[in-house]
Amino acid sequence: MTPAGAVATGPDLCRLVAVPVFAWVAYRDFETRRVSSTVWIPLALLGTLLLVWDGWLAWTAGGTVWTYEFLVPTALSLGLVVPIAYLFWWFGGFGGADAKALLVLAVFFPTFPEYALGSWTLPLATPPLGTFSFTILTNAVLVGVALPLVLAVRNAAAGRIAPVIIVGWPVSWERIPETHGRLLETPAGLTRSGLDLDALRMYLRWRGLSLAAVRERPERYRDPASLPAEPNPPTDGAVTADGQTRGDGGTLASDGDSAAFEVEDDPLTDTDYNDPWGAEAFLDDIEGSAYGTTPETLRDGLEVLAREDAVWVSPGTPFLVPVFVGLVIALGYGDLLLGTLF
Repeated sequence: MTPAGAVATGPDLCRLVAVPVFAWVAYRDFETRRVSSTVWIPLALLGTLLLVWDGWLAWTAGGTVWTYEFLVPTALSLGLVVPIAYLFWWFGGFGGADAKALLVLAVFFPTFPEYALGSWTLPLATPPLGTFSFTILTNAVLVGVALPLVLAVRNAAAGRIAPVIIVGWPVSWERIPETHGRLLETPAGLTRSGLDLDALRMYLRWRGLSLAAVRERPERYRDPASLPAEPNPPTDGAVTADGQTRGDGGTLASDGDSAAFEVEDDPLTDTDYNDPWGAEAFLDDIEGSAYGTTPETLRDGLEVLAREDAVWVSPGTPFLVPVFVGLVIALGYGDLLLGTLF
């Protein structure tokens, strides 16, 4: 916010530190789907200081600067963006990191900043009574809507035509252990609500198995009698979790200790079981939801991965990526929705 026609006030210049921070968290979210909560604390504290600084500048300027350029946008930012972030998190539309990012943006960017770039003043498109954090959010939503179209074009150009071309692409089974996203296949066909791959990694680590071992002897591991007496910690399903998994069904701890269990060498008979793959036993033992996975979803995913060489996977592009892109667009161009409408 720049009172009295000034360009690039102290608070606005300080706000640019958010760009590299959000670039880093977007990269981390895309690569690992994990963002530490500690990254938001210094941004929230800095944003609060900048908000007080901006308020003091607007107060000393007085008149419409205080009322319409600071007070109203700030009230909208804190009174609109914060509840939106909380409600979407509450109903499962956002992850925890997404909601925290929007909460930080509501405090960090309540008003439109201004920057001089030669003869240009950025952002270019600024709505009246503009709330910058809301502009970042709407920009992020528009970017997020465009991503499925890009995905569809990419799949169509490669000749991959399927009902799920706007949400995923085929991935070879070898890449599944290092892939984030959700399986889009079941034994009955394509689906939009398949197995979460983080939950798959939790299950395999709990059993001390590699996916290669499952594919090599599915009849053995389908039998719940093959479950370990002392399962391993499932971790949180992150690709980079500690521990090394052997293909024979045993797990070596990161410190080199011997496996917690070993699997017998005789093949087990492939019959009907009360709990195929031990899916229900796994979910009961971990006392958690495993990202909302049900025993049926886990079994269906294992059946598909045990026999298919390539499967459709939705990468589930993390929302922090569109948020970062929306922030950069907002700082340079401004409000995409305003440009679209007018």
